[in-house]
Amino acid sequence: MDYGAIGDGLTDDSQAFLKAWSMVCAMKNGAATLKVPPGKTFMLKPLQFSGPCSFSSVHFQLEGDVVAPKSTEAWKGQDSSKWIDFSNVDGLIIDGGGQIDGSGSVWWNSCKALSIHNCNNLQLTGTRHLNSARNHISINNSNHTHIFNVTITAPQDSPNTDGIDVSQSSYILIQRSTIATGDDCIAMNSGTSYVNITGITCGPGHGISVGSLGKKGTCQTVEHVHVSNCNFKGADNGMRIKTWPGGCGYARNIKFEHIVLTNTKNPIIIDQDYENVQNEDKKQTSEVQISGVTYRYVNGTCNSETAIILNCGAGAGCTDIFMDLVNITSTSSGSNVLASCNNAHGVAASTSPPVSCLSL
Repeated sequence: MDYGAIGDGLTDDSQAFLKAWSMVCAMKNGAATLKVPPGKTFMLKPLQFSGPCSFSSVHFQLEGDVVAPKSTEAWKGQDSSKWIDFSNVDGLIIDGGGQIDGSGSVWWNSCKALSIHNCNNLQLTGTRHLNSARNHISINNSNHTHIFNVTITAPQDSPNTDGIDVSQSSYILIQRSTIATGDDCIAMNSGTSYVNITGITCGPGHGISVGSLGKKGTCQTVEHVHVSNCNFKGADNGMRIKTWPGGCGYARNIKFEHIVLTNTKNPIIIDQDYENVQNEDKKQTSEVQISGVTYRYVNGTCNSETAIILNCGAGAGCTDIFMDLVNITSTSSGSNVLASCNNAHGVAASTSPPVSCLSL
C-alpha cells in the first residue's frame, strides 16, 4: 500500500506493483521483499517483473489476492499472452496464503496466469491459483525449481487450463499440492529433465503428462522423470505420455510408482497418435522414441472399459516398458477392464488387466 495501491479489486493497481518491484529489485542488502498485504484484492493488468536484481534472493510475499480484469476492454494494447510474468530473477521466492485469480472464462485460450522464465533456484509455495485464462503456472528455462503446497483450481470443462507446465528446465521438484483443472494437472514439455513429482492429488483434469512432444514435425525431448505417491481422483487421464505423428526426439527414463486411482477414465496411457485428426497426417508414424518407462505399485479403479492403453508408433514402437504390481479394476461391480496394446515391448509382472504385448 506504500506505493499507491488501492486494493479494492476494481482499481488498476498495476503501476503501484511495478514501482514496488523496482525498489525491491534494486536493493543491495537487507530484506528484498515485496509484500502484498492480506485482506485486500488487487486488480492487475499484464505485468512483467524483470531482473536481474541486485540482491541474490528476492521475496514476493503474496498474502493478499490479485485478480485479472474481468473485461476484455481492459486488455487493449496489452500483451495478452502472459498476465503476471517474472523473468531473469534468480533466487526468486514466491510464497504466502494469497490467491492468484485469472478471472476464468473471459480469457480461456489466451494468457498464462503466472509465467516464470529464466529464474533459476525458484521456490513457489503456499499460494492458491484459480480460474486461469490458460496455464496456471508456466515454468520455462528455470533450473532447480521447487514448487510445493500450492492449490490450483479451474472448472472441469475449462479449456487448456493446465495446472503446472514445465519446459526447457531441469532439476524440478513438485510436491504436496492439489490440482483440479480442465486440462493437464502437470505437463512436462520439451527440454524438461530430472523431474521429481510426489504427493500430488490430481482431479478433475487430464492427469500428469509427458508431452505432447513432436508437434508439426519438431524434435523434442523429456527424460529422467519420477512420479510417486500421487492420487488421481475422477481424472480423465492418470499417467500419460503423448506424442504427435511425424515428430522426432525422445521420452525416456520415466517412472510412475505408488499411484492410487479413483474413478479414473484412462489410468495408464501412451498415445503416439495424439490429436491426429487431419487426413494428411494419417500415414505418418511418430519418430519420437519412447523407452525406459516403469509403472510399479499402481492400484485403483477405472470408469472406462480400457484401463491400460499402449498405442505406440509403427516404427520402433515403445521399448523397455516395465509393469509390476499393477492392479486396476472397474468402478462398476461385476465388470472387467481391458488393456489395449500396439507395438509396445517390455515386461509385465503381476499386472491386471494383463497386457498382451508385454512378456511375463
